[in-house]
Amino acid sequence: MPIQIKDESLVLPVIQRRLVWGEDKMELLFDTLLRSNSFGGIMSIEEEKDAHPIFAFRLFTLDGNPIKSTPPTLLTKGHNLVIDGQQRLQAFYMGLCGSYDGKQMFFDLYSDYEENDFNFRFALDPDSLPKLDDEKSGIKECRWYLVKRLFAKLDLSNDEDQVSEEIAAESTATDQERIKTLNRNVRLFYKNVFSQPHVGIARVTVNKLEEVSKSRQKIVELFRRLNDGGTKLSAYDLAASIMKGFDWQMEAFLDEMLTANKSIGLTQDNLIKLIFLLRDNSRKEMMDIDQEDAAFAVSNKERINGAIAACAHFLKLANLLDYYSDARPSFIPLFFIVYHFFHSSLSIEQLKHCLDNYETSNSDYPQIFRWIMLSLLNGVFRSRGAGWIPYKTGIRKILAVMRRKRGQSFPYTELINTYKAHPLYFEDSVNEKTLNWFDKGILFHLLYNLPQGIRDQDTDHIQPRSLLAQTSVYEALTNIVENYQLLDVGTNRGSKSAKPLSDWILQDVSNREVYLSKHFIPADPELWKLERFPDFIAERRKMLIAELEKRLYVQTTQT
Repeated sequence: MPIQIKDESLVLPVIQRRLVWGEDKMELLFDTLLRSNSFGGIMSIEEEKDAHPIFAFRLFTLDGNPIKSTPPTLLTKGHNLVIDGQQRLQAFYMGLCGSYDGKQMFFDLYSDYEENDFNFRFALDPDSLPKLDDEKSGIKECRWYLVKRLFAKLDLSNDEDQVSEEIAAESTATDQERIKTLNRNVRLFYKNVFSQPHVGIARVTVNKLEEVSKSRQKIVELFRRLNDGGTKLSAYDLAASIMKGFDWQMEAFLDEMLTANKSIGLTQDNLIKLIFLLRDNSRKEMMDIDQEDAAFAVSNKERINGAIAACAHFLKLANLLDYYSDARPSFIPLFFIVYHFFHSSLSIEQLKHCLDNYETSNSDYPQIFRWIMLSLLNGVFRSRGAGWIPYKTGIRKILAVMRRKRGQSFPYTELINTYKAHPLYFEDSVNEKTLNWFDKGILFHLLYNLPQGIRDQDTDHIQPRSLLAQTSVYEALTNIVENYQLLDVGTNRGSKSAKPLSDWILQDVSNREVYLSKHFIPADPELWKLERFPDFIAERRKMLIAELEKRLYVQTTQT
C-alpha cells in the first residue's frame, strides 16, 4: 500500500477533508494491523491516463502538513481517487514512511500482545520513550525501534529472519525470551505489512457519458454516506466537500482563510456559515448548497479576507483579540462585523486602514464597540430564554437589520431596538442592578482594559471572605462586583491572601496612587476599614458605574 501511495496510484480527491486522526488512533491502527485484523476496505474511483479527472486531487502527506490539490487537467498517468479510507491510509503511510507533527513512529520489539497491546508510539527521540513497559514495577524492558527503519530493511531484504537476526545482534540482550519475542514481532510485522492482505480496494464506477457536475454530486453523496460509518463528517465538513466538488479552488480558499485568521478563532464551520450569511441566507441547508455558493467564495476571496482582517483589527483595538482566540466565545457578533465591512463601500485596500482613525473621527468603531460589549455583557449570544435561540432567532433577526442597513453606518440603534423588541432580558444602562447582572468576565475585561484578557488574573475579594463571614450584614455583600478586584496570581495568593484591605494597602502596596486608580478603590483611608465596609461598597459602586459608562458611551454618537 505505501508503494501505491508513493507512486501516486492512490491520491485524494479535493472533496476529502484534511487529516483529522491524532497519534492515539494511528498507534492503535498499527496494533490492529499486527494482530492480523483487517482494518476495513478502501473505496476509490479509478481514472485512466489521458482522461479529464472528475475532481482536482492531491497527494498523501508524509508529515501531516496539508498539500494543495492539483488543478483538474488531463492525467499523465492513471490513478485511484480514495473516497473512503483516507485517515487509515494516511496513518499507515506516515507511520511506515514519514512522521507526524515532527515525531516518528517507534515499535517496542519486546512488547507482548498476549499480555498487552503491541506497543507503538510517536516520539521525537527514542530516549524520551519509557525504558520499561511497567515503570512502577520495574519489569519488562522495552526495545524501541524506528518503524521507518524496520520497514525499509524488510522492503530491501524481503527476509524477516535476516532482519530480526541483525536487529538482535545490535542489542546486548542475552535473554532468550526477549530475543524470541523480538524475532516473533519482526516476523509478524513483515507478514502483516508485506505478505498478508488487510486492505481491500473497491472501485466505484462513474458514468462517463453523464454531465460531470452530476457525477461529482453523486460522488459527494456517496462520500457522505461512507463517512457516516467512519470518522464522521460534521454538517460543515459535508458542506465543505460539496462546495469543493463544485469548485476545486474552494480547498485553497478554506486553507488560506483558516491559516490567515487563527487569531480570532475562525473555524471551518464558522467560515462556511459566514459565506452563507454574506449571501444573506441564515437558513441554508446542506442540500441547498449550489455552484453559486462556491463561486461567490472563490471570486470574493480577497474581499472576504479583507473584511475578516478589519474585524480582527477591531478586536485588537477593543482588547478583545485574546478573548476571542482563547476563550472562544460565540462567533455570532463577528459574523456581522465582517458582514458590515464586506458590504461597505470601501475598497479592499481601504479596508486595511478603515479603523486607523478609531480614536477620532471614525463613526463605526464606537458603534461596533458599544454593540458587541453590551451584547456580551447581557449574554445575548448564549441566552436561550423567551424563544431567543442565538444561532436561529438571533442570527435571523440581526441579519435582517444588517441587510436593511447594508452600506451605511453600523446600525447600533436598530440592533439594540431589536433586542428590546424581543422578549429578551436586555439592559443598555449601567446601574446598581445591572452591575451584578452583567457577565463578570466581560465586565472586568472592560474595566481593566487588559490586552491579555483576565486569564492570568485572580478574582480577589477586596475585603476577605473570612472576615466578612463574621457579620451577617457584611457577609451578604461578599460576592458582589463591588468587592472584587483583579490581582495577579502571585500577589493574590501571596502577600494579599486574607489580609484586611486597610492592612494590605498600608503595609504592602508600594505605589498607592497607581493601585487605587487601577482598581477603583476610594481614596479615603477611613473607607478601607472593615467597620466602614457598607460605605466602601456604596462609594466604589459609584466609581465602577461611572467608569463603565465612560468606556461604553464616551465616543458613541449615532449617525
